[in-house]
Amino acid sequence: MNGSRRIVVVGGGPAAHRFTEAMAGREPSNVHITVLTEEVHLPYDRVALSQALTNPGVDLTLGDAGLWERENVALETHAAAIGIDSISRRVTTADGRSFEYDELVLATGSNAATLPIPGAGHTHVYRTLEDVWAIAASVCELAERLGRAPVVATIGGGLLGLEAAAGAQALGADAVVIDGGKWLMGTQLDEGAGQAMGRLIADTGFTVHGGVYPQEIITGTEAGQVRVEGVLMADGRRIDADMVVVSIGVRPRDELARRHNEFLDSQDSLAPRFGLGPRGGIEIDARCATAVPHVWAIGEVANFGGLCVGLVAPANAMAEVLAEQLQGGSAEFGGFDTATKLKLSGVDVASFGDGFARTEGALEVVYADAPRGLYQKIVVSQDAKVLLGGIFVGDASPYQALRPLLGRELPAEPGAYLSALGGEVPDGELPDDAVLCSCNNVNAGTIRDAVGGCGSCEGQEPVTNLSALKGCTRAGTQCGSCVPMLKKLMETEMLKNGAVISAAMCEHFELSRAQLFEAVRVAGLKTYPEIMQRFGQGAGCDICKPVIASVLASQTSGHPMEAGLAGAQDTNDRVMANMQKDGTYSVVPRIPGGEITPEKLALIAHVAQKYGLYTKLTGGLRIDMFGARLEQLPEIWRELVDGGFESGQAYGKSLRNVKTCVGSSWCRYGMLDSVAMGIEMELRYRGLRAPHKFKMGVSGCARECAEARAKDVGVIATAEGWNLYVGGNGGANPAHARLLATGIDDKTLIRYVDRYLMYYIRTADKLQRTARWMEDLDGGIEMVRSVVVEDSLGLGAELEEAMENHIGNYEDEWAATLADPEKLRRFRSFVNAPGMSDPDLEYVPERGQHRPAAPVSLGASIGIGTPNSTWEA
Repeated sequence: MNGSRRIVVVGGGPAAHRFTEAMAGREPSNVHITVLTEEVHLPYDRVALSQALTNPGVDLTLGDAGLWERENVALETHAAAIGIDSISRRVTTADGRSFEYDELVLATGSNAATLPIPGAGHTHVYRTLEDVWAIAASVCELAERLGRAPVVATIGGGLLGLEAAAGAQALGADAVVIDGGKWLMGTQLDEGAGQAMGRLIADTGFTVHGGVYPQEIITGTEAGQVRVEGVLMADGRRIDADMVVVSIGVRPRDELARRHNEFLDSQDSLAPRFGLGPRGGIEIDARCATAVPHVWAIGEVANFGGLCVGLVAPANAMAEVLAEQLQGGSAEFGGFDTATKLKLSGVDVASFGDGFARTEGALEVVYADAPRGLYQKIVVSQDAKVLLGGIFVGDASPYQALRPLLGRELPAEPGAYLSALGGEVPDGELPDDAVLCSCNNVNAGTIRDAVGGCGSCEGQEPVTNLSALKGCTRAGTQCGSCVPMLKKLMETEMLKNGAVISAAMCEHFELSRAQLFEAVRVAGLKTYPEIMQRFGQGAGCDICKPVIASVLASQTSGHPMEAGLAGAQDTNDRVMANMQKDGTYSVVPRIPGGEITPEKLALIAHVAQKYGLYTKLTGGLRIDMFGARLEQLPEIWRELVDGGFESGQAYGKSLRNVKTCVGSSWCRYGMLDSVAMGIEMELRYRGLRAPHKFKMGVSGCARECAEARAKDVGVIATAEGWNLYVGGNGGANPAHARLLATGIDDKTLIRYVDRYLMYYIRTADKLQRTARWMEDLDGGIEMVRSVVVEDSLGLGAELEEAMENHIGNYEDEWAATLADPEKLRRFRSFVNAPGMSDPDLEYVPERGQHRPAAPVSLGASIGIGTPNSTWEA
């Protein structure tokens, strides 16, 4: 650290993270940054905090965790700053440590506001990971103790309040919202929008009490413990509740500045003091500088122009401005972007700019249909040319196109942007300085530059896909609301540059996978040669062959070794087992829902011992047996099939398994029979071929022991019925499932899953997981909901019929192979005959599991090479 400029940052939230990231990545790297945070976590994404409410294991860590391992960066967790000495430039912490600084950055953020009423100490707030974890634990505890769905009242009808209520509902609680305003989200919405919002919220199942303020949290005593019983309102009403969450806004954490000023006052010092806003916050200028030399403030604690704003976009902007200032630049903070978009399932709401038309001479172009929950308003200048703002409820699709044009002349009449009238948003060329991603302040020019040749990438290669664009520019990596516009601009620029945006599957097919699926279905083709002759050219390749095999399997439920199809399969599908690195195979029998009898466990143990197989529980909690030779596979299958097992399809792009907890049959927290539902689903969807493998999970309560929200299809039991989640994936690019429907019965659940899977199978790209498919789908989860739940395309019956055809034509592939001598012929070795062994092979015991001396094939009729001479873990 010798010779380095010492920068101390107080606070560990998004603003502190963005500043540290921006500062540490600049050249010359002549600074040492120390970040003091009172939390125990790495800085995390508070925008996505609602995810942690229903999925406590989610990782919300911001950016690359490697930032905190750099030599010039030190993160001190559990280090609460308690004092600033601006004369000696020193910060002290609660544990007695002292940190000297050349520059001090205050990024202390805000605290959740609380209510000054009796009983307020028995409420929850919604601000940190610990807060949401405590809420989730309390909902589960209440459900167990009460034996019913607990009533959770959220005080506050703003963005965070509604997200908290939605999270409680997703955990199985009955959600009640209490708000003092005449309508919800009164800070962002006018009265017309508020009326439409109220209709949409009513449809979600929330109970809303508005227009009056709470006066007391009613409590009682049970078994020596204080219990919440309800909320007493100012008008004398009592609203029963088992739990209360307060989400009425935030208060800037400016106590360090106040303490500093008080100390100087007590010393009669003439040293500069911090300026403080009337409603809190540390006053800054456009450089993010405070009135105290060498001390700066950014994020929610910073008061600029009399305002403190709790949004991530201005916090990031301040962080970038300050990083440039401290490197000698001249950047300035231009003010707050207060655009917001509600992240609430089934409620499409957005506002930006001067949505209340406070600008002198402003005109409003409005479409209102409150009974339908639909409201759209565009605010323009007096000459109806310059866009000043907008509010959208029920259909916020124009928001993406309009927001980058804020303060600019519209390229068309304002009314043309009201999608509620049936029109399409006019196309227009965005100027380079139009901001597309406000969270990271990325403009259209930066996107165009990246598409033309990314300056931050090796060789300045042009960006050609959305993932690369995000990595290059950081656009779309935070709240994600700008992704549709990013994709549209990227593809537009690619076309201008002469690039072809091709949907072709490979050089043998001009069609995409989805197009090929539909073409084969309509033409009624049944074999690989027919498809190649009709729609392809050449002999095919390793890309298109497996796709054709999957498409045919999805539509015809044909056996993977049927004539005309076997040659198109992957190696694993061709032999219905997974080839391992030593040339042997693994065998995974299906265990529906994870339920298994002692007799079947004994059979697996017998087979493993007899054939010398290494056994292991898979990640999906099935039993995998490794080390089988090709010619042994039918022998092993025979014993398993005779004992009641069937293929687990572990080798195919198909349903792998349905993970379940023990559910209401055994668990004292279980609300529904998750095991029975898991078994029903696994037997229903077994063998269903898809663009990629998919997994399911069924949890019997909100404790989520089956990790259903990490699955492609996840089901969670609540007191009101099943909650259905879709699009969760593990692997290299994990994604958590999105809520599709709540409180549904068994029959409705199965119908929605049928439609969802068939819609995915028909429209996804090759080897595309459900999460990536939903990301690329126009409209995302809302489009899926409209097709699956609302049947907006009229495909529901057709998709259900396709699933019934699959179920009716299903056959166990192992049993079908054993019954067909022609198929069995493929399981012969060709280098050495059965019964011969290689005396030079040596096998190494693996953790107590020994393989007996047995014949080993050196190759097989499918063309694999010589196995390794040792068997390694």
